[in-house]
Amino acid sequence: MSASPRPFIDRIRPAALVRLLLGILLPLLVVGALGEDVLERQRFAFESPFMLWLHAHSTPTLDRIALTLAVVGGIQVIAPLSAVLALVLWRRSHRSARFFVVAVLGAAALNGVMKLAFHRPRPELWPRLAQESGASFPSGHSMYSAAFVTTLMLLVWNTRWRWPAVVLGTLFTLAVGWSRIDLGVHYPTDVLAGWLSGVAWVLGVYGVYRPGAVRDGEHAA
Repeated sequence: MSASPRPFIDRIRPAALVRLLLGILLPLLVVGALGEDVLERQRFAFESPFMLWLHAHSTPTLDRIALTLAVVGGIQVIAPLSAVLALVLWRRSHRSARFFVVAVLGAAALNGVMKLAFHRPRPELWPRLAQESGASFPSGHSMYSAAFVTTLMLLVWNTRWRWPAVVLGTLFTLAVGWSRIDLGVHYPTDVLAGWLSGVAWVLGVYGVYRPGAVRDGEHAA
């Protein structure tokens, strides 16, 4: 007599379960809670005091760094860099290349949809150091950088570049988020929602494409 199939939950690998619960569901719950308050035009009590404190302790040097990160962490740099990386990946693994494109471009498209849906005005606490148009929630720069970095981390996870990618990528993403607040163009909750949305989107796409299943040099159809 053939053995009965194992329950679905028993067939889920621990890493996949952790990714689902902590990397996708939990971030989405937090973003949903923040988004509900944004739609109801509720204010987060800590944001203005924190932003004013940060602004009071800023310096011209920090402002210049923030302006540089606004360029490096924005679509002006990430978009062409993503195009180059997609071409490089396509030569090594078609599945990895498709994952990269859907993860990064999809995050940008999702950010645009979320901005239209929530339509939060940008902060007006001091004269902004950078001119930005469009809605504030979630932060596009934070979402792009988080999605881009998370995608690269997943692609190099089984290589010797794993930990350099984790450390440098995390520092870069945190720095981009800080720069948006320092420049006065986003609230902290905009940045947090951008980070969480970018990570959750990429991990969701990863679960579908599973690019790690393709070995280097193998061309998947």
